[in-house]
Amino acid sequence: MRIQGTLTDWKERQGFGFITPDGGGERVFVHQSAFLNRKRQPGVGTQLIYELVPHKNRGVCASKVAYAMDAAATRSAGRRASSTSWLALAFLALLAAVTFKGYLPAGVLAFYLVESVISYFAYAMDKSSAQGGRWRIAENTLHLFDLMGGWPGGLIAQKRLRHKTSKESFQNLFRVTVAVNCAALAWLFTASGKTFLLEHF
Repeated sequence: MRIQGTLTDWKERQGFGFITPDGGGERVFVHQSAFLNRKRQPGVGTQLIYELVPHKNRGVCASKVAYAMDAAATRSAGRRASSTSWLALAFLALLAAVTFKGYLPAGVLAFYLVESVISYFAYAMDKSSAQGGRWRIAENTLHLFDLMGGWPGGLIAQKRLRHKTSKESFQNLFRVTVAVNCAALAWLFTASGKTFLLEHF
């Protein structure tokens, strides 16, 4: 169970301190090695989230310690990723609806689904290669997959895998590929709609 508390004592030279639980109770020993983010320096008054694990000398101690602000930012990013994923899924659902109504050929929906899967796995492979220091997939290739109709899968991959989201130049070009693709789809929808009306009325 995750517990929230405040760092009320910290000995920087020794690298340990004590956390007082927000709900009350005895102070909990914490060592600097228990922090998930070791780039930040702990300080008295810092809000922390942690788990309790057995300690051979102190009964229990804090483990998997995270800064409360970092945890809140992570949850917020997760919510944004979820909403973005729903946007991509809503687009595919809308595409499926107009396809089943007969305004677009069934092949268009199938093409978008296949391209989205290809784009998702391309992003996943590039993310894995980046972490492992291996050969990367060219950004132009990722953009090409998105432009051809795989952008819903690419968008989900970006947010779920947290890949390419912080590179502004990539995001700007990604938006262009989405806009161009949607414009082409709108033209196809208009042309198909006229054909549908001529055939049925």
